[in-house]
Amino acid sequence: MGGGFSGIKAALELAGNNNFAVTLVSDHDSFRYYPSLYRTATGKSQVASRIALSEIFRDKKLRVFKDSAKTLDRDKKAVIGASGKSYSYDILIIALGVVTNYFGIKGLEEYTYGIKTQEDAQALRNHIHKQLVDGQKPDLNYVVIGGGPTGVELVGAMPAYLRHVIKKHHLPKTELHIDLVEAAPRLMSRMPRSYSLAVQKHLRKLGVKLYLGQSVQAETADKLMVNGHSIASHTVVWTAGVTNHPFLKANELNLGERGKVVVDKQLEAEESIYVIGDNADTPYSGMAQTALYDAKFVAENLKRQARGKSPHDYKAKKPVYVTAVGPRWAAVLWGGVHLYGWIGSLLRSSADLSGYHDYEPWWTASKHWLAEIEGDKNCEICG
Repeated sequence: MGGGFSGIKAALELAGNNNFAVTLVSDHDSFRYYPSLYRTATGKSQVASRIALSEIFRDKKLRVFKDSAKTLDRDKKAVIGASGKSYSYDILIIALGVVTNYFGIKGLEEYTYGIKTQEDAQALRNHIHKQLVDGQKPDLNYVVIGGGPTGVELVGAMPAYLRHVIKKHHLPKTELHIDLVEAAPRLMSRMPRSYSLAVQKHLRKLGVKLYLGQSVQAETADKLMVNGHSIASHTVVWTAGVTNHPFLKANELNLGERGKVVVDKQLEAEESIYVIGDNADTPYSGMAQTALYDAKFVAENLKRQARGKSPHDYKAKKPVYVTAVGPRWAAVLWGGVHLYGWIGSLLRSSADLSGYHDYEPWWTASKHWLAEIEGDKNCEICG
């Protein structure tokens, strides 16, 4: 269940093995490559952040259904989808990912943009482009809320994109106001302090104004309330909060303190039910690399058991952290090694190529990788 990093990878690993009949249920007919969604939102080709499931599973032996998981019937060993269709299982792998959480803040869901889906990213890009071109001037303030990787990568790409549109459409040159709001006292608060400070320094160099240690209180159609003062804007992007998929709580899986599902040493939550990726309460849950690692781990254990062998125990693997911050600059944390600048950007580009290849052969993976530098085909002038 789930068409994200871990769900698709688990299906790929098991498809074609004669011991398994694989069914994948996803609420989308394409795979969203999340690391490139910020690029789609800032004028790059949609090909980089979307891969059709039919392309990924071409010539693969499995069934794919477009549906949303709603109810878990443990007695009948079936999941009932929003469509009413029942999906029976001998082994269930839950990889449903997370959903946006607005923390009950008034106006956010109604007025903010997001980049969690391809549609979100396109809507934000279309809004920025239309507002610039039709209005002949930039917004008073472009505001991104959330100082985690998504918010940092998006706000880092915005100055170059805005200047590109202004130049291509021969709009009057003007000062840009791009803000990043974060409730914690520093950006990337889960990372080492030196990593955070390097990212902050580079964002300021790009012209981004940082509001650190400041909480969002409310939003209206034309302003955002932050720590008792207002920021005038018609372009506010929410990247600050996610929560585990509601299916897990609604169906009474055992949740830990972080709201994620408690699993054993084989990533099994209950008999014959495995939970992986963002949904599992594991040390590095929430990272794409962890989602891939989990999927391969569970698939390999299932293959071992099918051959009559004992399963391995799960050992969490620390991911490599790479954060792109504007053109040709990225921060990297690889074990105890810190890298910043153009070399970090090269490592990020290599990681993306490898990321596409996790799902496709090199020649098709390269097509999506090269699309990361292609312009937006929706605008002949900008492209």
